Amino acid sequence: MLDKTFDPQKIEQQLYRTWERSGAFACAPQSEAQPFTIMMPPPNVTGSLHMGHALNHTLQDILIRYNRMRGRDALWQPGTDHAGIATQMVVERMLDAEGTSRHKLGRAKFLSRVWDWKAESGGTIVGQLKRLGASPDWARERFTMDEGLSEAVGKVFVRLYKEGLIYRDKRLVNWDPKFQSALSDIEVEMREQKGHMWHIRYPVEGETESFIVVATTRPETMLGDAAVAVHPEDERYRHMVGKSVVLPITGRLIPIIADEHSDPEKGSGAVKITPAHDFNDFEVGKRHDLPMVSVMDAHARILEMESIPKAYWGLDRYEARKKIVSELEELDLLAEIEDIKNALPYGDRSGVVIEPFLTEQWYCDAPKLAGPAVEAVQSGRTVFVPKSWENTYFEWMKNIQPWCISRQLWWGHRIPAWYGPDGEIFVAEDEDEAHKDADAFYGESVSLRRDDDVLDTWFSSALWPFSTLGWPSEDPDTKNMLARYYPGDVLVTGFDIIFFWVARMMMMGLHFMDDVPFRTVYMHALVRDSKGQKMSKSKGTVMDPLELVEKYGADAIRFTLTAMAAQGRDIKLSEDRVEGYRNFSTKLWNAARYCEMNACMPNVGFDPQAVRYTPNLWIVGQLAEAQAQIDAAMAEFKFNEAAGAIYQFVWGTFCDWYLEFTKPVLQGGGPVADEIRATTGWVLQQILVLLNPFMPYITEELHKATGGEALLISTHWPEYPDSLRGGAPVLEMDWLIRLISEIRSVRADMNVPAGAKIRLLVKDAGAATKTRLEEYGEIIQRMARIETISLSDSVPKGSIQVVLDEALLILPIADIIDLDAERARLRKQLEKLEQDLQKTRQKLDNEQFVQNAPPEIITEHKERVTDALALQEKLTQALAQLETA
Repeated sequence: MLDKTFDPQKIEQQLYRTWERSGAFACAPQSEAQPFTIMMPPPNVTGSLHMGHALNHTLQDILIRYNRMRGRDALWQPGTDHAGIATQMVVERMLDAEGTSRHKLGRAKFLSRVWDWKAESGGTIVGQLKRLGASPDWARERFTMDEGLSEAVGKVFVRLYKEGLIYRDKRLVNWDPKFQSALSDIEVEMREQKGHMWHIRYPVEGETESFIVVATTRPETMLGDAAVAVHPEDERYRHMVGKSVVLPITGRLIPIIADEHSDPEKGSGAVKITPAHDFNDFEVGKRHDLPMVSVMDAHARILEMESIPKAYWGLDRYEARKKIVSELEELDLLAEIEDIKNALPYGDRSGVVIEPFLTEQWYCDAPKLAGPAVEAVQSGRTVFVPKSWENTYFEWMKNIQPWCISRQLWWGHRIPAWYGPDGEIFVAEDEDEAHKDADAFYGESVSLRRDDDVLDTWFSSALWPFSTLGWPSEDPDTKNMLARYYPGDVLVTGFDIIFFWVARMMMMGLHFMDDVPFRTVYMHALVRDSKGQKMSKSKGTVMDPLELVEKYGADAIRFTLTAMAAQGRDIKLSEDRVEGYRNFSTKLWNAARYCEMNACMPNVGFDPQAVRYTPNLWIVGQLAEAQAQIDAAMAEFKFNEAAGAIYQFVWGTFCDWYLEFTKPVLQGGGPVADEIRATTGWVLQQILVLLNPFMPYITEELHKATGGEALLISTHWPEYPDSLRGGAPVLEMDWLIRLISEIRSVRADMNVPAGAKIRLLVKDAGAATKTRLEEYGEIIQRMARIETISLSDSVPKGSIQVVLDEALLILPIADIIDLDAERARLRKQLEKLEQDLQKTRQKLDNEQFVQNAPPEIITEHKERVTDALALQEKLTQALAQLETA
């Protein structure tokens, strides 16, 4: 006997262990089934499950479970990322608490401590994914720094180097002065804050009281200025191009150049060019062959240079800023200080402002690798869903820059490059090979020094789709795995890493495997708070998925996220939503208990095509229709529509209508009751199968409780004959549902007390309607709370009238409610609604409000107008009905 209520905590972890032990998650490389592959985006080994993870892995799990049930050989390849800077930071904090540091330990001992930490604490997120119900092939779990993946990284680096696609160069990078390392753009967080724009007069050489005014938010970088740029078509400065200005404080002469980087409409139209400290200026500097003058060291302190006054040597960048501004004021060269709001780049881990820093690093020739990756999407070999993201992909790829792949860290894949005594570089997969190359080059044995840097974490992640399958091993089993599961069928990921990960996997997959890494890229949206804003710790709006799992169960959070995952639309998540879908679990559980109490259990020999009772024919057809809708939605990655189809069928069609239609017949006994029992039991069983990919725990538990022998996770997805769908039963039951719904709507709109029974008169009924009234009269009376049903040729005064097909439904309510009081109530409600509507519209018509209010507030006001108009229409119709009653 099922418990009175469903308790997720009681069964979830136990069921998960059962699934794991059964081997249901494993792929079957030797099978003849068509493979279906998803590569799990590897979460950081330092990570904890957040709502973005929950959405991403829920959608992947639904795809895997669905295709597994459809008979595909499903491989969901799991693993974690070594997360270079994040992991190193965690361990360095531990060492700091112990009173030591990585430098005191030395590289070897420090790395040993990191591996120890990884062994003890690095699997946290894996356990959390299991808690969510994720079903990847855990036996195949990989780590980006395990032996096989490290071998792949080495081979790729060496080959790209030999092909001229990896090289060393001196360029600007995002430099973290605290971590002393280059960062990728995704590790840089832009934060808006109040700041200043300093307008500085640069004296024109050889001219008295002649200046060019430039504006900057970083006066300290002027020590490294190499030019002042004006637009070539700016008439104000055309005569000055080719002249020089005197750089304040330093006294250096720098040229005035013409370049389209300068915007004549902004400020004075002249800009200072500091190639070694600004990414845009770096490009201008290259175009004009300007000197790249670095004025700061790796700690963002002013360098000791002949061109810089000694008073500035060694100063922190912000101390130097204050001193420069003060000196400019003394020299009367500070024209204006403007208060502004601007965005500054911060290291997302260190929390310090990032410095554009000119340094020698290792680069990958991304522009060259991007060509085939663009063509693959243009030709349709890889498709983005939604398709609009392809434009973003093309735009990024078109403007792609060389990829800085070196990081000044210890934790990560150490760059396989060694330096000879004279600085000659030897790139090899291991040290022995490097020594052989060096010995051949020098003609004698020499000592080599290995590069201290490690590779960008995204470098190894770019190889994930094929390195996890065993590449570059020549082992026959590995070759079979690659041939069978590469390329993947679909990648599920967020739009924020299209460039950092998706594009790079495309480049590497095409270059090394001669094929795209995946056929489809599904881009899911962001999970935001209930008001559509980014979840914020400071505002207390962050929702922890694990807390919600503990409170409502994994199925509830999974179904909530899925039901809201409309393509291209961010999810506005609230706990009320999760609670609502927990109630869906409760609805299903109660329906199963009802079936159990009424002996409506699955019958092995049941044939849905053999049923004869109209409601049974109808529910069987509606089930087949729901299954078709789920299949159609899943084929197009419309997860919300798939969830909506099964939700509407279970809650509305099955529970609210079919069970209520058949309840009195079931209680009466006889052959029809037996058919209802068999049909109800079979439909419940099919519901559990169709719902399983979305809500695996409750469906598996109910499957077991209702006599299921094999695990539901291993059950085949149903296919129903087209003959079950449509036909007369649908027309019959549709009529019945519309009639009951119309009466219920009238009762609600007219404030008829729930316990009051009213008469139903039917005018102008045709033969079919008369037959249906006779056939379903008892159901109508019970479900619409009707006292009597009769045919009528007239309309009594004080009645509400509703047209249903050819017939007129008449509901006399004058003796049940006070019609005058009800008319007055509706008029008052409409009056209040109109006032509220007018106030909201006035706000939206206010240009200042629209410009200054946050986007989510504007959206909320527009939704208020839409909802108010819908309610206004409904109330107006109700009042119109009362006016004629």
